[in-house]
This record gives sequence, structure tokens and C-alpha cells, in this order.
Amino acid sequence: MASLLNMVSVPPRISQPSFFRTPSLQARPILPPFSLSFSRRRLSIRATETDTNEGVSGFYSFMAPNTAPSKDGSSLNQLLGIKGAAQETNKWKIRLQLTKPVTWPPLVWGVVCGAAASGNFHWNFEDVAKSIVCMMMSGPFLTGYTQTLNDWYDREIDAINEPYRPIPSGAISENEVITQIWVLLLGGISLAGILDIWAGHDFPIVFYLSVGGALLSYIYSAPPLKLKQNGWIGNFALGASYISLPWWALFGTLTPDIIVLTLLYSIAGLGIAIVNDFKSIEGDRALGLQSLPVAFGAETAKWICVGAIDITQLSVAGYLLGADKPLYALALLGLIIPQVIFQFKYFLKDPVKYDVKYQASAQPFLVLGLLVTALATSH
Repeated sequence: MASLLNMVSVPPRISQPSFFRTPSLQARPILPPFSLSFSRRRLSIRATETDTNEGVSGFYSFMAPNTAPSKDGSSLNQLLGIKGAAQETNKWKIRLQLTKPVTWPPLVWGVVCGAAASGNFHWNFEDVAKSIVCMMMSGPFLTGYTQTLNDWYDREIDAINEPYRPIPSGAISENEVITQIWVLLLGGISLAGILDIWAGHDFPIVFYLSVGGALLSYIYSAPPLKLKQNGWIGNFALGASYISLPWWALFGTLTPDIIVLTLLYSIAGLGIAIVNDFKSIEGDRALGLQSLPVAFGAETAKWICVGAIDITQLSVAGYLLGADKPLYALALLGLIIPQVIFQFKYFLKDPVKYDVKYQASAQPFLVLGLLVTALATSH
């Protein structure tokens, strides 16, 4: 989820976007900014002295041709916002691609888990309607905002790793990207306020959780803090915003059990976030971002990743066992086993080649474990 406060105080410039030149091996710690200007056919880059001379666009001629997607790329992958996407010229499809719909389900599921854990959800038209609006707020609007914002601030990294993506390739203009960021953010915040009024909250908890998540997402992606520069802090912040915040919203009840369990699952979210860092090692290293695969090397980082996911879930199972809920603990253990199998089958074998297969195979069991935990806390 994403940040209204900083976006209001320091809105993105509407004039021209600024990118950064890939540093050489002897680059200084502070990277010199570069201005670029968008054209339909090519990209020109020129050095600048300050951050105020911002400019840019087009295709990166210095990128190797084999980094581009194949002509027979998948249209479905394009709509979901994952690699292997077909090149697209339809602006609405490109806008959808920037929101990465494949990342919405964890947030939507978080709303389901919060409702299940609270015991306050009833199968009537009003509660179902509230849930759908809350899912729209969490998924398409605020997660879509977060992903578009992240692509905006990652455009210099994508220019190295994935120069064919919509923003560095110039498939969508900077004004269109900035407009999308604001529409999704303000739409999500507005839905949060509506939900508070609809639910009759004395304290607008959904609104403040949305603003807080928005702030967290902004400082995750944007300088000067840019939490993602630190693999530990950035990935935990991402995990917390994807798991804890939607769980707490609307139907959620903040009991000590819920706080402990959701924060534990946020550590598992840290592990899931690390999965996505492997494909960006080259760009992260070039731009000085200390993702865990860069800081520890790919071999060590992949074990940190699966350790965070598995040990966290085992800890939750132990917590449920200690709370005298052995059947829920046993069910959770049963859902951890296939995740470990897929880790050895795909992720530990090659985290770059098999990242999508691994996530598609293993993550359904993790999110089912979230629901099992939610149900355990409601009984």
C-alpha cells in the first residue's frame, strides 16, 4: 500500500523524468544523475550536475538485443505484469501491466483472513459488499499504486535488467505514469474513508491504515530513504504491508494474538520478497542497492529466503500448538511440506529461471496457511 503524505508534500515532477547512468566498476558511492528526453524512436542521455535538471525516454540503445522479450511473448503475462510478456501498444493494457495484477491476491487474501479471524463477518449482502470494496481498495487501487510507483522509481534499474518494460522503453509517457499514480492513490484513500463511514467506525482505522501503508510504500521505493536499498528493512516493510495491513483493515480485530501472528507472517513475506530480488541482481549491484542476493551472494540469499519462509511458518505452527490448537497446527504443518518440496524442485535449483514456477506452485499453500491461522484465532 502506499503513501499519501509524502506524495502530497513532494509530488513527482510533471516536466521530465530523471534516470541514472549505469556506474562503472569504479563508480562513486553517490551516483551522478542523468537527464533524458523521451522521443518516439531513440533515447538520448546527457550528464547533469544537479537533481533539478531532470529529463528522458525511448529505448536504451546500449542494451544487448537479447534482453528484449520475444515477439511471441505471452499476452496473459503482459496483463498480469510478469516476465515473458508480449510487447503491447494499447495504453490501457500497458496501464494494467504497471499495476501488476499478479501481486493483488495476497492483499485480497489478507482481507479474507482478517474477516475470518475477527468473527465479525456475516454472510449477508452488506458484509459481502463491504468485503468486495475493501478488496478493490487493497488490490487494484493501493497495490496498483504501489507497483506503478515502484516501477517509476525503478526505471533506471529496469533500464539495465528489463529495458523493454513500459516506462524505460517509452511505451507510456511520464505524464501518463504520474497521472496513474495519483488516480490510484487518491481512489484507494477515498475508498478507505467510505469504508470507515459505511462500517460506522468511531476511529477511521481503514483510512489511517491506508495512509500508513501508502507512506510505507512510498519510502520503500523513493529517495531519500528508499528502504529497498537495504534488503532486510525493505523486504520486511514490503512483507508487513502485504500481509499485516489488509488483515487489520475493516473486519480485523487487533488482539495480541493477531499482532504477533501477522508480524510473524510478515517475516515470511520478507522471504517472498527476496524471491523477486534475484532477477534484479545486475541492476541492483550496478546502482548500489544492497538487496540480499547482492549483499550475500545468490547462493546464500536463496537459503535465507527459504529459511525466512519456512521457519516463520513453523514458528506459527508452534504458537498455535502452544495455544492448545493442535488441529490447526497440524493443518499448517501439512501445508508447509509441499512448499519445501517446491523449494527444492524449483527455487533452490535456479532462483532466476524458476522464480515464477516456484511462486505459482508454492504460494497457494502459504496463503492457505494464512487462512488456517486466521480461523484458529477466531475459535
